[in-house]
Amino acid sequence: QVQLVESGGGSVRSGGSLRLSCTTHRLPTSTYTLAWFRQAPGKEREGVAELAADGIITYADPVKGRFTIPKDNAKNSLYLQMDSLKPEDTAMYICATFRTIPRAFAGYKYWGQGTQVTVSS
Repeated sequence: QVQLVESGGGSVRSGGSLRLSCTTHRLPTSTYTLAWFRQAPGKEREGVAELAADGIITYADPVKGRFTIPKDNAKNSLYLQMDSLKPEDTAMYICATFRTIPRAFAGYKYWGQGTQVTVSS
């Protein structure tokens, strides 16, 4: 069965950096669109960054210029490099893959469990 396993979350001070990892099992990162989402307590889940299968990258406005979404197909891993972190970035970060409709941050079939990121001021 397809599994996505995230790691790399933690607590950091405002202005700091974190690098999240998402490793996929039974679904190669070379073939499918991948994305990072986040969900803060009491808020809707929102798309953060997406790396489409054709190479197009989409970033949510709040993270543009601060986050990047590299991947390593040899390791079937997706990353989220987060710099200049702010307290409002605090959330559970979740990776997803296998987008089923041609719309950014929509229609994902497979999801990880998430990794918590906490940014203090």
